[in-house]
Amino acid sequence: MTDQEIYTWPALTHALIKGRDLTSEEAWWAMQQIMRGDVDPVPLAGFLVALQAKGAVTHEVNALSSSMLEHSRSISAPFGAVDIVGTGGDGAHTVNISTMASLVIRGAGIPVAKHGNRAVSSKSGSADVLEALGVRLNLPVEGVQRVLDEAGISFCFAQVFHPSMKHGAVARAGLKLPTVFNVLGPITNPAGVRAHSVGVAFEEMAPVIAGVFADRGASAIVVRGRDGLDELSIAAETDVWEVRDGSVTSHVVAPEDYGLSRARIDALRGGDPSYNAQVARDLLAGKTGPVRDAVVLNAASGIVAAEGLKESSDASPAFAERMLRAVKRAEDSLDSGAAKAALERWINVSQSVETPAETLRS
Repeated sequence: MTDQEIYTWPALTHALIKGRDLTSEEAWWAMQQIMRGDVDPVPLAGFLVALQAKGAVTHEVNALSSSMLEHSRSISAPFGAVDIVGTGGDGAHTVNISTMASLVIRGAGIPVAKHGNRAVSSKSGSADVLEALGVRLNLPVEGVQRVLDEAGISFCFAQVFHPSMKHGAVARAGLKLPTVFNVLGPITNPAGVRAHSVGVAFEEMAPVIAGVFADRGASAIVVRGRDGLDELSIAAETDVWEVRDGSVTSHVVAPEDYGLSRARIDALRGGDPSYNAQVARDLLAGKTGPVRDAVVLNAASGIVAAEGLKESSDASPAFAERMLRAVKRAEDSLDSGAAKAALERWINVSQSVETPAETLRS
């Protein structure tokens, strides 16, 4: 008997409506069907709404993401590489904080394999602002690998690395509601990175995502600002779930704990890709203020995640001390010009790739 005969969309959707968690096998099957294009938009939409209403749990999300990765294209990141990304959907329309933080992390000497896409709920996604900065993104998989190897930082464009995601696009677009897919992107990095900093807009999903990373043996910092930001906030305290050695511990971060100033979210408000790119250039040129503080704080979380791969939790300092040390490294990356040099290197290497590229469309 095949899995097609064991599971059906009506049965799984009915189970979710009744409040039953899917088994890992059921969740795996569902994503396999989605990635193969074997489910029509209407039953898929019903399934996604039912799962959202019940609330996805760790083993479901783990199975869905693992199944999704089976259908992705991939590259190989070096040990110690980190991804820093947010789920989006916080409605704050800030500048591209995690994208700028990725440059600071690279300037601190840590490889970065950033997974991202174009804007969905904001005016400028990570891909949009990077293109505005001059980074060439219309590269095939082997080109992305070369850029990572030579520049130490690269961008895994979701629509290139997860082509099978197109099969769920009609159902998702028709719903116009958050679904589990909003949290799958940050946990399906196709470069095999084991260090992650992930901002989560949906409060109930933060511990779920942390649990997924714990099950994978990853080193991760999962954050949600108490003002709703899917970043470490400088406008409020931030709840942090740290994943190390298969376990999750909770912390609370405030910017003033690390010598940074609080500011209103309005001070981080972004615009179109051109505007956000200029904000990034100003930051790298030495401009101080709320944007710098926000970027430094978030870059520090990525640095801590990367360091977590090399340090045993039993032998390392307390979280606050490790964050303070990482904040200093992030500030040094900016002050020394290393972050700016990381962007320049990235631009030059990406523009030099001669492999024929597929034209990417938003």
